[in-house]
Amino acid sequence: MRYDKWFMRPEKRLPKLPPILAVLLAVLLWSTGGLFIKMTTLDAFAVNCGRSLFATIVVALFTWRKGLRLTPFTLLLSFLYAGILTCFVSATKMTTAANAIFLQYTAPIYILILSPFLLKERFRGGDLLAMAGCLAGMSLFFLETPGAENQLASNPLLGNLTALLSGALFGVYFVLLRHRRSLENPNPAISVFYGNLLVVLIMLPFLMQNPPQPTAKDWLALGYLGIFQIGISYMLFTYGIVGGVRSFDASIIGFVEPLLNPLWVFLVLQETPSKWALIGGAIILITVAMHTILSNRNTSKPAEIQAQV
Repeated sequence: MRYDKWFMRPEKRLPKLPPILAVLLAVLLWSTGGLFIKMTTLDAFAVNCGRSLFATIVVALFTWRKGLRLTPFTLLLSFLYAGILTCFVSATKMTTAANAIFLQYTAPIYILILSPFLLKERFRGGDLLAMAGCLAGMSLFFLETPGAENQLASNPLLGNLTALLSGALFGVYFVLLRHRRSLENPNPAISVFYGNLLVVLIMLPFLMQNPPQPTAKDWLALGYLGIFQIGISYMLFTYGIVGGVRSFDASIIGFVEPLLNPLWVFLVLQETPSKWALIGGAIILITVAMHTILSNRNTSKPAEIQAQV
Protein backbone atom coordinates (compact mmCIF):
# COMPACT_ATOMS: atom_id res chain seq x y z
CA MET A 1 0.00 0.00 0.00
CA ARG A 2 1.33 3.40 -0.96
CA TYR A 3 2.44 5.80 1.79
CA ASP A 4 0.37 8.74 0.47
CA LYS A 5 -2.84 6.70 0.26
CA TRP A 6 -2.53 5.72 3.91
CA PHE A 7 -2.03 9.23 5.22
CA MET A 8 -4.25 11.11 2.78
CA ARG A 9 -7.27 8.81 2.92
CA PRO A 10 -7.66 7.91 6.62
CA GLU A 11 -11.37 7.30 6.02
CA LYS A 12 -10.38 4.29 3.85
CA ARG A 13 -8.43 2.82 6.73
CA LEU A 14 -11.48 2.86 9.05
CA PRO A 15 -14.24 1.41 6.87
CA LYS A 16 -16.16 -0.21 9.74
CA LEU A 17 -15.95 2.60 12.30
CA PRO A 18 -19.32 4.37 12.68
CA PRO A 19 -18.93 8.15 12.20
CA ILE A 20 -20.65 8.96 15.50
CA LEU A 21 -18.21 6.64 17.31
CA ALA A 22 -15.28 8.38 15.63
CA VAL A 23 -16.48 11.73 16.99
CA LEU A 24 -16.93 10.24 20.46
CA LEU A 25 -13.42 8.75 20.39
CA ALA A 26 -12.01 12.13 19.33
CA VAL A 27 -13.73 13.85 22.25
CA LEU A 28 -12.49 11.19 24.66
CA LEU A 29 -8.93 11.82 23.47
CA TRP A 30 -9.40 15.58 23.92
CA SER A 31 -10.59 15.01 27.49
CA THR A 32 -7.28 13.40 28.50
CA GLY A 33 -5.27 16.57 27.85
CA GLY A 34 -5.43 17.86 31.41
CA LEU A 35 -4.25 14.56 32.90
CA PHE A 36 -1.17 14.14 30.69
CA ILE A 37 -0.23 17.82 31.00
CA LYS A 38 -0.38 17.46 34.79
CA MET A 39 1.57 14.20 34.73
CA THR A 40 4.70 15.72 33.21
CA THR A 41 7.45 17.16 35.39
CA LEU A 42 8.19 19.73 32.67
CA ASP A 43 7.12 23.37 32.75
CA ALA A 44 4.53 24.87 30.40
CA PHE A 45 7.16 25.98 27.85
CA ALA A 46 8.53 22.45 27.43
CA VAL A 47 5.10 20.81 27.37
CA ASN A 48 3.88 23.30 24.77
CA CYS A 49 6.91 22.75 22.57
CA GLY A 50 7.02 18.97 22.81
CA ARG A 51 3.31 18.41 22.35
CA SER A 52 3.11 20.73 19.36
CA LEU A 53 6.21 19.19 17.76
CA PHE A 54 4.57 15.76 17.66
CA ALA A 55 1.23 17.26 16.58
CA THR A 56 2.84 19.19 13.71
CA ILE A 57 4.34 16.00 12.30
CA VAL A 58 1.09 14.02 12.56
CA VAL A 59 -1.12 16.72 11.03
CA ALA A 60 1.39 17.27 8.21
CA LEU A 61 1.52 13.56 7.39
CA PHE A 62 -2.26 13.36 7.14
CA THR A 63 -3.02 16.58 5.28
CA TRP A 64 0.00 17.88 3.34
CA ARG A 65 -1.37 16.86 -0.07
CA LYS A 66 -4.37 19.12 0.49
CA GLY A 67 -2.01 22.07 0.44
CA LEU A 68 -0.06 24.04 3.04
CA ARG A 69 -0.12 27.45 1.36
CA LEU A 70 0.20 30.21 3.94
CA THR A 71 -1.91 33.35 3.50
CA PRO A 72 -2.26 36.38 5.81
CA PHE A 73 -5.67 35.12 6.95
CA THR A 74 -4.28 31.64 7.62
CA LEU A 75 -1.40 33.19 9.56
CA LEU A 76 -3.88 35.09 11.75
CA LEU A 77 -5.80 31.88 12.46
CA SER A 78 -2.53 30.08 13.20
CA PHE A 79 -1.43 32.68 15.76
CA LEU A 80 -4.84 32.45 17.44
CA TYR A 81 -4.62 28.67 17.57
CA ALA A 82 -1.06 28.85 18.94
CA GLY A 83 -2.34 31.21 21.63
CA ILE A 84 -5.12 28.78 22.56
CA LEU A 85 -2.66 25.91 22.91
CA THR A 86 -0.21 27.95 24.96
CA CYS A 87 -2.82 29.44 27.29
CA PHE A 88 -4.53 26.11 27.91
CA VAL A 89 -1.30 24.30 28.81
CA SER A 90 -0.16 27.20 31.01
CA ALA A 91 -3.55 27.40 32.74
CA THR A 92 -3.59 23.64 33.36
CA LYS A 93 -0.15 23.88 34.97
CA MET A 94 -1.10 26.84 37.19
CA THR A 95 -4.66 26.02 38.26
CA THR A 96 -6.80 22.90 38.51
CA ALA A 97 -7.69 20.95 35.38
CA ALA A 98 -11.38 21.63 36.09
CA ASN A 99 -10.84 25.39 36.17
CA ALA A 100 -8.77 25.34 32.97
CA ILE A 101 -11.32 23.44 30.90
CA PHE A 102 -14.47 25.01 32.37
CA LEU A 103 -13.18 28.55 31.87
CA GLN A 104 -12.10 27.72 28.33
CA TYR A 105 -15.73 26.77 27.70
CA THR A 106 -16.71 30.43 28.15
CA ALA A 107 -15.77 30.75 24.46
CA PRO A 108 -19.46 30.97 23.43
CA ILE A 109 -19.63 34.42 25.05
CA TYR A 110 -17.15 35.77 22.53
CA ILE A 111 -18.71 33.80 19.68
CA LEU A 112 -22.10 35.37 20.39
CA ILE A 113 -20.60 38.87 20.58
CA LEU A 114 -18.51 38.62 17.41
CA SER A 115 -20.76 36.56 15.12
CA PRO A 116 -23.19 39.41 14.27
CA PHE A 117 -20.28 41.63 13.21
CA LEU A 118 -18.01 39.15 11.42
CA LEU A 119 -20.48 36.56 10.15
CA LYS A 120 -23.61 38.73 9.87
CA GLU A 121 -25.55 36.34 12.10
CA ARG A 122 -28.60 37.66 13.92
CA PHE A 123 -28.30 38.21 17.67
CA ARG A 124 -31.26 36.71 19.53
CA GLY A 125 -32.73 37.14 22.99
CA GLY A 126 -31.61 33.64 23.94
CA ASP A 127 -28.03 34.63 23.15
CA LEU A 128 -28.17 37.31 25.81
CA LEU A 129 -29.41 34.80 28.39
CA ALA A 130 -26.61 32.42 27.43
CA MET A 131 -24.03 35.17 27.89
CA ALA A 132 -25.47 36.05 31.30
CA GLY A 133 -25.36 32.40 32.38
CA CYS A 134 -21.74 31.98 31.29
CA LEU A 135 -20.71 35.20 33.02
CA ALA A 136 -22.46 34.12 36.22
CA GLY A 137 -20.69 30.76 36.17
CA MET A 138 -17.38 32.41 35.36
CA SER A 139 -17.59 34.73 38.34
CA LEU A 140 -17.83 31.82 40.79
CA PHE A 141 -14.32 30.64 39.94
CA PHE A 142 -12.92 33.77 41.54
CA LEU A 143 -14.72 33.14 44.84
CA GLU A 144 -12.34 30.30 45.64
CA THR A 145 -10.34 30.58 48.81
CA PRO A 146 -6.61 29.83 48.65
CA GLY A 147 -6.07 26.11 49.04
CA ALA A 148 -5.53 24.75 45.57
CA GLU A 149 -1.83 25.49 45.99
CA ASN A 150 -1.40 22.32 48.06
CA GLN A 151 -2.67 20.21 45.19
CA LEU A 152 -1.31 20.46 41.65
CA ALA A 153 -1.93 24.17 41.11
CA SER A 154 0.96 26.59 41.55
CA ASN A 155 -0.87 29.88 40.90
CA PRO A 156 -4.68 29.46 40.80
CA LEU A 157 -5.58 33.12 40.20
CA LEU A 158 -3.16 33.60 37.28
CA GLY A 159 -4.16 30.18 35.98
CA ASN A 160 -7.84 31.15 36.00
CA LEU A 161 -7.10 34.39 34.13
CA THR A 162 -5.01 32.49 31.59
CA ALA A 163 -7.84 29.99 31.10
CA LEU A 164 -10.23 32.89 30.48
CA LEU A 165 -7.82 34.22 27.84
CA SER A 166 -7.77 30.76 26.28
CA GLY A 167 -11.57 30.85 26.05
CA ALA A 168 -11.51 34.32 24.49
CA LEU A 169 -8.96 33.26 21.87
CA PHE A 170 -10.95 30.10 21.20
CA GLY A 171 -14.09 32.17 20.62
CA VAL A 172 -12.36 34.49 18.14
CA TYR A 173 -10.68 31.53 16.44
CA PHE A 174 -13.95 29.64 16.03
CA VAL A 175 -15.73 32.65 14.52
CA LEU A 176 -12.91 33.25 12.02
CA LEU A 177 -12.80 29.53 11.25
CA ARG A 178 -16.36 29.88 9.94
CA HIS A 179 -15.49 32.94 7.87
CA ARG A 180 -15.75 32.64 4.10
CA ARG A 181 -12.00 33.10 3.63
CA SER A 182 -11.33 30.15 5.92
CA LEU A 183 -13.96 27.86 4.36
CA GLU A 184 -12.46 28.46 0.91
CA ASN A 185 -9.18 26.79 1.95
CA PRO A 186 -9.00 23.18 0.67
CA ASN A 187 -7.10 22.08 3.79
CA PRO A 188 -9.24 22.58 6.92
CA ALA A 189 -6.25 21.64 9.09
CA ILE A 190 -4.03 24.41 7.76
CA SER A 191 -4.24 26.56 10.92
CA VAL A 192 -3.77 23.48 13.11
CA PHE A 193 -0.53 22.67 11.31
CA TYR A 194 0.90 26.19 11.35
CA GLY A 195 -0.44 26.91 14.82
CA ASN A 196 1.46 23.97 16.29
CA LEU A 197 4.53 24.88 14.26
CA LEU A 198 4.39 28.43 15.63
CA VAL A 199 4.24 27.10 19.18
CA VAL A 200 7.42 25.11 18.60
CA LEU A 201 9.24 28.09 17.09
CA ILE A 202 8.08 30.48 19.83
CA MET A 203 8.89 28.11 22.71
CA LEU A 204 12.39 27.13 21.51
CA PRO A 205 14.15 30.37 22.63
CA PHE A 206 12.74 29.95 26.15
CA LEU A 207 13.89 26.33 26.28
CA MET A 208 17.38 27.22 25.07
CA GLN A 209 17.80 29.55 28.05
CA ASN A 210 16.99 26.75 30.48
CA PRO A 211 17.13 23.41 28.64
CA PRO A 212 14.70 20.86 30.11
CA GLN A 213 15.73 17.35 31.04
CA PRO A 214 12.68 15.24 30.24
CA THR A 215 12.39 11.77 31.68
CA ALA A 216 11.10 8.76 29.75
CA LYS A 217 7.70 9.38 31.36
CA ASP A 218 7.77 12.97 30.10
CA TRP A 219 8.54 11.88 26.54
CA LEU A 220 5.70 9.36 26.62
CA ALA A 221 3.28 12.02 27.87
CA LEU A 222 4.40 14.53 25.22
CA GLY A 223 4.17 11.91 22.50
CA TYR A 224 0.68 10.92 23.57
CA LEU A 225 -0.48 14.56 23.74
CA GLY A 226 0.85 15.45 20.30
CA ILE A 227 0.12 12.24 18.41
CA PHE A 228 -3.18 11.15 19.93
CA GLN A 229 -4.72 14.01 21.92
CA ILE A 230 -4.26 16.48 19.03
CA GLY A 231 -3.25 14.64 15.85
CA ILE A 232 -5.24 11.39 15.78
CA SER A 233 -8.24 13.00 17.49
CA TYR A 234 -8.40 15.59 14.72
CA MET A 235 -8.46 12.87 12.07
CA LEU A 236 -11.17 10.92 13.93
CA PHE A 237 -13.29 14.04 14.28
CA THR A 238 -12.83 14.89 10.61
CA TYR A 239 -13.73 11.32 9.61
CA GLY A 240 -16.91 11.52 11.70
CA ILE A 241 -18.02 14.87 10.29
CA VAL A 242 -17.32 13.83 6.70
CA GLY A 243 -19.23 10.63 7.47
CA GLY A 244 -22.39 12.60 8.19
CA VAL A 245 -22.48 13.46 11.91
CA ARG A 246 -24.63 16.58 12.34
CA SER A 247 -23.28 19.74 13.96
CA PHE A 248 -25.86 19.41 16.74
CA ASP A 249 -24.81 15.84 17.56
CA ALA A 250 -21.09 16.76 17.46
CA SER A 251 -21.74 19.74 19.75
CA ILE A 252 -23.59 17.64 22.31
CA ILE A 253 -20.92 14.91 22.26
CA GLY A 254 -18.35 17.67 22.74
CA PHE A 255 -19.66 18.27 26.26
CA VAL A 256 -18.12 14.96 27.29
CA GLU A 257 -14.70 16.68 27.21
CA PRO A 258 -15.13 19.19 30.07
CA LEU A 259 -16.94 16.57 32.15
CA LEU A 260 -14.24 13.92 31.82
CA ASN A 261 -11.16 16.17 31.78
CA PRO A 262 -11.15 16.90 35.56
CA LEU A 263 -12.46 13.40 36.30
CA TRP A 264 -9.34 11.73 34.81
CA VAL A 265 -7.12 14.08 36.84
CA PHE A 266 -9.05 13.31 40.02
CA LEU A 267 -8.97 9.53 39.51
CA VAL A 268 -5.25 9.38 38.68
CA LEU A 269 -3.71 12.34 40.53
CA GLN A 270 -6.40 13.03 43.19
CA GLU A 271 -6.73 16.69 42.25
CA THR A 272 -10.06 17.91 43.67
CA PRO A 273 -11.84 20.98 42.22
CA SER A 274 -13.29 23.48 44.68
CA LYS A 275 -17.05 23.58 45.26
CA TRP A 276 -17.24 26.99 43.55
CA ALA A 277 -15.47 25.62 40.49
CA LEU A 278 -17.89 22.70 40.29
CA ILE A 279 -20.93 24.97 40.65
CA GLY A 280 -19.56 27.52 38.18
CA GLY A 281 -18.58 24.81 35.71
CA ALA A 282 -22.01 23.22 35.95
CA ILE A 283 -23.68 26.58 35.25
CA ILE A 284 -21.46 27.20 32.21
CA LEU A 285 -21.96 23.71 30.75
CA ILE A 286 -25.74 23.67 31.33
CA THR A 287 -26.07 27.15 29.84
CA VAL A 288 -24.05 26.29 26.73
CA ALA A 289 -25.80 22.92 26.32
CA MET A 290 -29.28 24.45 26.56
CA HIS A 291 -28.34 27.23 24.16
CA THR A 292 -26.95 24.66 21.71
CA ILE A 293 -30.13 22.56 21.90
CA LEU A 294 -32.49 25.52 21.48
CA SER A 295 -30.42 27.01 18.66
CA ASN A 296 -30.19 23.78 16.68
CA ARG A 297 -33.55 22.09 17.21
CA ASN A 298 -34.87 23.41 13.90
CA THR A 299 -31.62 23.36 11.90
CA SER A 300 -29.44 20.68 10.33
CA LYS A 301 -26.35 22.58 9.23
CA PRO A 302 -23.14 20.62 8.62
CA ALA A 303 -20.68 20.81 11.48
CA GLU A 304 -17.67 23.04 11.24
CA ILE A 305 -14.45 21.14 11.80
CA GLN A 306 -12.91 22.35 15.02
CA ALA A 307 -9.39 21.86 16.25
CA GLN A 308 -9.48 21.21 19.97
CA VAL A 309 -6.66 21.84 22.43
